[in-house]
Amino acid sequence: MDILFKEESYKIVGAAMAVHRFFGYGFHEKVYQDALEIEFQQQNIPFLREEPIFATYQNQVLKTEFKPDFICYNRIIVELKAVQAIEDYQRSQAINYARVANMSLALLINFGEPSLRYERYLV
Repeated sequence: MDILFKEESYKIVGAAMAVHRFFGYGFHEKVYQDALEIEFQQQNIPFLREEPIFATYQNQVLKTEFKPDFICYNRIIVELKAVQAIEDYQRSQAINYARVANMSLALLINFGEPSLRYERYLV
């Protein structure tokens, strides 16, 4: 079975692991986001940070904007958390961002645990 965007996902998670190794857990999400942006730049991982995306309803674009933490490789939503444990509403957020952006993969990465935790969602 082929894994969708295997190489790209591997690089993204590897960058997140480098950040987690440096900071450990216990910081606010924005600290990890700032550091991950630097790591993406150093590893030449293409990304957009907090790029607004918009949902549509009955063929009309809604006014409400959503800002995923990163869009990498123009096709992967990367949503960061720094919580004790990932909850279903956070999973739904990552999945919904991918749906709104018309992307088929979302990565939810949690820096709030002793070991970096990530989940992949095919949309």
